[in-house]
Order: sequence, then C-alpha cells, then structure tokens
Amino acid sequence: MLQKILALPVEDKIFYAVLVFSWTVYIWEAYLAHRQRKVYSTTMHVPTELGKIMDSETFEKSRVYQLDKSNFGFWSGLYSETEGTLILLLGGIPLLWKMSGNLTAHFGFGPEYEISQSLVFLMLATLFSAFTGLPWSLYNTFIIEEKHGFNQQTLGFFLKDAVKKFAVTQCILLPVTSLLLYIIKIGGDYFFIYAWLFTLAVSLILVTIYADYIAPLFDKFTPLPDGELKSDIESMSKSINFPLTKVYVVEGSKRSSHSNAYFYGFFKNKRIVLFDTLLEDYSPLNNAGGTEPATGEENEVAGNESKSKPKNKKQGCSNHEVLAVLGHELGHWKLGHTVKNIVISQMNSFLCFFLFAVLIGRKELFMAFGFYDSQPTLIGLMIIFQFIFSPYNELLSFCLTVLSRRFEFQADAFARNMGRSSELYSALIKLNKDNLGFPVADWLFSTWHYSHPPLLERLRALTGPKQD
Repeated sequence: MLQKILALPVEDKIFYAVLVFSWTVYIWEAYLAHRQRKVYSTTMHVPTELGKIMDSETFEKSRVYQLDKSNFGFWSGLYSETEGTLILLLGGIPLLWKMSGNLTAHFGFGPEYEISQSLVFLMLATLFSAFTGLPWSLYNTFIIEEKHGFNQQTLGFFLKDAVKKFAVTQCILLPVTSLLLYIIKIGGDYFFIYAWLFTLAVSLILVTIYADYIAPLFDKFTPLPDGELKSDIESMSKSINFPLTKVYVVEGSKRSSHSNAYFYGFFKNKRIVLFDTLLEDYSPLNNAGGTEPATGEENEVAGNESKSKPKNKKQGCSNHEVLAVLGHELGHWKLGHTVKNIVISQMNSFLCFFLFAVLIGRKELFMAFGFYDSQPTLIGLMIIFQFIFSPYNELLSFCLTVLSRRFEFQADAFARNMGRSSELYSALIKLNKDNLGFPVADWLFSTWHYSHPPLLERLRALTGPKQD
C-alpha cells in the first residue's frame, strides 16, 4: 500500500493529501462537537456554582437552544465537507473554469483575457455557494432561531437582504480581485510585495468605510440621543483619551434579539456602535410597539433576524452595565489589542503572498486539481491559499483563539480597574441570558473554539485578586 502511494505522480499525492487533511480536520471538529453535545445532553440541572446567576428555566432554554444549534451544525458541516469533496473528485473547479471561458468567448473575449474569465468564474462560484447555502440559512433562521425566539425577520425581508448582500459583495469583490490579479501579473519578481500592500490598503479602507457606507445599506444607524448615557460614554472616552467622535445606535432588533457593540475608525476619528437590543431603555423588544433605537454589546454575539416582540423579561443592560461593557471594549483599544491583531494579520498576509510567489510556478499544483494546459492566477490563489496552506491556517486559527481569550481577560481587567467590576459582572450574566449562552463547556471544545473565555472563568477573574 505504501509503495503504491509512493509510486503515485506528485500531482496525485498533492490531491489526496489535500483530501485526507480536509477530512481529518472535519473528523476532529466533529469529535469536538460530539463532546460538547454530550455536555448539552447530560447537564440537565443548574450546577451548584451557577445557582446564584442562572435560574433553571433559562438554563433549560439555553441547553435546548445550544443542542439544536449543535445538531444543525453537525448536518450542515457534513454536507459542506461532502460537497467540497465531490467538487474536487468530479473536477468541479476546472469545469467551472471552462464554463467561464465559454461565457467570455461568447462575448468575444478569448483565453488571453484571463482576468475577465476569472471574474466570471468568481461570480459563478459565489452564486453556486449562495444557492447551496440558502436552504441551510433558511432553516437556521426560520426554524432554529425562530423556535427559540431570536428571529425577527420575515421571509420577504430575509430574501431581499440576501440579494442585497450578494450584490454588494460582488460590487466589492470583483473590482478588488481584478486589480489584485493585474498587480500580480505586472508586478515582476516582487509582485508579492505590491499585492500585499494592495490588500492592506483595501482592508484599511473597508474597515474605515464599513459602518458609514456599507452597513447602513442593511441596517438603520441613528446617533445616540443626548442624555445621561451619551454624556457618560463621552466622559469615559475622554478619561482614557479615546478620540470618540460619534456614538451610533443600530437597529439590530429588525433582524434578531441577539445583541452586540463595537467601535471602528482610525487615528482621531473613532466611532462607537451600539445595538438597540443591548440597551434596556431603548430596545423595542421590551415594548409591544416600541420603535426607539438601542445599543450594542461586548460579547460579539451578533444575530441574524428581527421583529418587535414583547418579552416577559427585560432585554438588554442598564446604562451602568452598558458603560461597563464599553469599558471592556475600550480596554481592547487602550491595551493595543486592535493594533496587535492588525499587525499579526498583515504579517500573516505578507508571509502567505511570499509563499504564493514561491509556489505559483509549480505546475504540479495546478495539475493536481485538473489544470493541465493552463495556470490561471486566480486558480493558483485558490489552490495555494485554500488547500496548500490549510494545515498552517488551522494552526494559526488555534493560536489566534488562544490569544483572543488572553485579550478578553485583559480587557475585563481594564474595565475592572476603571471601577466597573460589579457592573460588568452583572452585564455578562444578562448578556449570557439574553443570548441563551450555555455556561457549561467541555474543556477541549472550549479550548479549541472559544475566542472568549467561558462565562464562569470571566466572572471568577472579575471577583478574584487583581492581576497586572
């Protein structure tokens, strides 16, 4: 058996190595998910140490919600892995490239117009992905999220939103990709430097304009009204020299009752965005007919739906708790976490482009995926970044998860040092309840997947001895 494998052509070894690694990762992820599902299935009662922070009704709701999501994740993950394997085995990538060439030829563009063919290929690939993913997204939104009271969307809103997202994505993706391919083709021996600088510029521009020009295409952003909360946010920002210019409230309740909060901007132009579902005094979900905006949250638990439904229990946090959550978020800025993440991301991007430059001339990489007569640049990017780098990407992802948890502890400690420990403590409990987070996790699953520490660990850190 080993001799047969060693006797295979290099391109076949590459192809089967990619398949084997892909399924190895899937099996590992499925094993971790199974461990966590076992926790959901067997932890039927509130553990003693959680008795003071979570009632049995909320505990059961969160357990069932997370179990439903885990079961859904198993089937959607199995489908995704099977679909990807079939595409590779049946030559789906070279087939789609050929179809793209036929389409461009129909309009008078021959094989020499590789960038045009690449854009058609990209559009067809994203269209295929959108259609195959639509049933799963519909089920997740209108069955699971609806069942557990989070979905606020109508079917019409959902479909309209999906079309809008696809259109906006194409408007950004196609021009950026065409320019990147052009830079790679004319860049000479040092094209990887120019390509990296281009992607750096694009990422910075998108981060800068997202909340002002892209996000408002999907959600309503309104300035936080003058009042005590706004004054307190401005005072807190000033106390740590955070260059705040505006505070917005986004109508997240139109989609989901999940909550979120974030800041964005560079240099002296920072803005804070709060989801209305985060603010107890603003959330329309606390009123039968309320329409006022509210604000965001710290826990990065974004949602995907929204219709104004009254709740028995108040949604969101008090003003003091919102300030504590923002103290945590501003801690990320003050401690340099945002800059550190950007630096790590760009170092990784530069390394990947450099290795791409080293590997792009290897014909066997293209032959492994069915490209025997041509070596399109876009296909090379896909093969190298998605398949060849996959072991490295998995390792990097885990390392960034570990780093993220460390940053979260540090940001919590920053809020604590601002004198907002008790408010952050109660805010974390409320947000966990509002989002039906399950507070019990398998240690291996949480180590591999959780970018935020489990709730109990964060609460213990907030009440334990202070650390530098």
